[in-house]
Order: sequence, then structure tokens, then C-alpha cells
Amino acid sequence: MSEKSQALRLINNLLADIREPDFIWQVAALIVCIGTALLIARWWRSRHAEGSGRLNDASARLAFPLTGMVLTGIAITVLDNFQHTHLLKLAMPLLGSMALVRGVIFVLRQAFPKATWLTAWERIIATLVWGWLALYITDLAPYVIDAMERVQFHIGKQHIDLWTVLRGIVTVFLTVVFALWIAGVVEARLMRIQTLDANLRIVGVRVAKAVLTVVAILASLALVGIDMTALSVFTGALGVGLGFGLQKIASNYVSGFIILLDRSIRIGNIVQVGSDVGEVTQITTRYTVLRHPGGTEFIVPNETLIGTTVQNQTYSNSQIRLATSVGVAYDSDLELAGRLMVEAAKAHPRVLAEPAPKFFLTQFADSAINLELGFWINDPEEGKGNIVSDINFAIWRAFKENGISIPFPQREVRVLSGI
Repeated sequence: MSEKSQALRLINNLLADIREPDFIWQVAALIVCIGTALLIARWWRSRHAEGSGRLNDASARLAFPLTGMVLTGIAITVLDNFQHTHLLKLAMPLLGSMALVRGVIFVLRQAFPKATWLTAWERIIATLVWGWLALYITDLAPYVIDAMERVQFHIGKQHIDLWTVLRGIVTVFLTVVFALWIAGVVEARLMRIQTLDANLRIVGVRVAKAVLTVVAILASLALVGIDMTALSVFTGALGVGLGFGLQKIASNYVSGFIILLDRSIRIGNIVQVGSDVGEVTQITTRYTVLRHPGGTEFIVPNETLIGTTVQNQTYSNSQIRLATSVGVAYDSDLELAGRLMVEAAKAHPRVLAEPAPKFFLTQFADSAINLELGFWINDPEEGKGNIVSDINFAIWRAFKENGISIPFPQREVRVLSGI
């Protein structure tokens, strides 16, 4: 029978220490270490409560287990010269496991801030870590590893066992999560650079996430010891299948990067694609979201924006011209009517003074003389129908006060008798 592991000997020594009177000092030292760690963690959390950075959040979550490990290590160093410290030595891996669980959960929350499944995953990760620690302490881990290594299968010419697969899954999971956290830090820093164009910032974030994820997967597989050449046939067939089956998706992704790089469409632009018009609120690598002033959102594939004519009303600048028409009676003072229309536009705070509002006589109609008022605004994202409505109300009130009538079509019907 093999020698007992250090962890199992530690438990046996701890059981022997319980019968000794000096054991109370180990318990007291551990209580002091944990209590002091809790106080330091609470002080650190209150001190950084107003900070919203990722590093502040990480330090708040890891303050207790890391501080507890440091204080326990100091206690072991001091007391080891006078008595046994097996209880303190057993507390070290427990605190380290707590730090590992909290660290992994923190990175997951930063990588997936809107994910609702993290609550369940937090319990699963904690169960796995504590379960493996229990196997390690009870000296059952080598037997479990040996049993999994006996379950073998082949991929090409390479032999892979179950232990290698599980170790690879854990390694890939941890490295990818860490890579996504790094990508989140990069995203936060890029988004704070106001001098950099918004589209370039989005491109940088997308590229950083893709590159870091691929590098993390390849590095983790290499760390596990899986030969990537064994997957070359599979990846080649997968690439061909994706090339033929996902042409539209690939085209949308390429079009998305083109839009982001050439900056022909930016977030905040007012664009019209066919009959759909709205403000660009989001540009992803696959689609672009247009928000209509009425609240409706249109999801337009990026390939459509590249392959069709797009009316960008705010491409070079945000100034656009709006117009409204009104008909007045033939006996009206047209100069007064035009002046009232221009004054109604100038009185509105959103109408630009330059170019100045102007009115035009557009048509001598059957029942009225049609006048058109044109004016410019530079904030179309605030809505166009609302400002036209406000100016129409102002024109109507001005015409009513100055005796200018707005006629309506009239027809005379004569009834001839004797027919």
C-alpha cells in the first residue's frame, strides 16, 4: 500500500491535535485570522464602494479569502516554532478554494454582464471546486484520475483519455473566460477614448474579442497536450461546410466590418433603406439597428446596406431641410402670409437661423394659393414630425389673428327641374 498523501497525514495529525490542550491556541489563532480578515474586507469594501471599476470590484470580492490566507500564513510562521499548526495548514487550501471560486465568478460576470445563468453556474463552480478539494484532502483524487485515464478513445492516430478531455475542458473554459475579461477591459478603455471614432472603437472591440478568444482556445489545447494536427481534417471539412452553407452570414459579417471601417454609416445617423427610415442605434458585425421616431426598431442585415442605395440624411453633417405647405385664399395678402410663416419658423428653438427659413409660392390651385415654408434643423434624432406640427400650429394661430383664411374646396350643385 502506498504512503499516505500529505493532505491525509494532515487530517490525521489534526485529529491527534484535537486531544491536546494546546489545540485551543490553534482555534483561537484561526478565529483571530478570520475575524481580522472579515474586518479588513469590510473596510476595503466600504473604502471602494464608490468606485465602479473592474479592479475595484475584483478586490472587493477577493479581499476576504486573500487576506485570510495571508494572515493564516503569518500565524503558521509564528506558531510553528512553539506548537503544531495543522488546523491552520488545513484552512489554507479552503481559503484558496474560496478565492478561486470568487475569482472565476467575478471574471464570468465581467465577461457576461447580462447573463442570468450565472447564478446557477456559481453554485456549480463552487460545488466542483469544493468537491475536488474534498477528493484531494481525503486522498481519493489519484484514484479518480487513474480511473478516468483508463477510459481512452482515439482521434486519428492520437490516444486521448477522459482525464485529458476534462482537463482540457476546464483549461479551455478558464482561459476563454480570462480572455473575455481582458477583452472587456480593452472595451472599457477603448470606449473612453473620445478622440477615436466610434466605429473604429467598435471594430477594435470586436477584433480584440475574436483574437483573444482564438488565442485562448489554441493556447489551452496546447497546454493540455492535444496535438492540433489531429484536428486538421475535421477543421478543414468544417471550413468547407461553413463556406458553402453560411455564405449569407459570412457576407453580413464582412459587410459589417466594411461599414465600421469606411464609416459610411455611423451611430446616430438618420438613414433610409427602402421604405424604412430611422436613427442608427447599433452596428454589429452582422446587422444594423434603425430606430424609428415612433419607437419601432428595424434590424437591417449589413449586406443590404452594402449592396443597395442607402439615403444617409446626416452623412457629412446633421443639418436637414424640412418643409410644410399651406393654402391661402386668393384675396389674401401673400407677403403678409409669407412673413407670418417665416416668423413662426424662426420662433421655434430648433430651427436654425442660417440657412434662414424661406417661403415659396408653389401653385395656383383651384381653391387656394399654395405656399411652402422650408426650414433647417441640425438635430433630426429629436424627431421631425413634432417640429413640423409645432410650426403648423403657430402658422394657424398667426393666420387666424391676422385674418388670413385657409380655404377648403367648394362645389356648387345645381338641381335643374323639368328635365
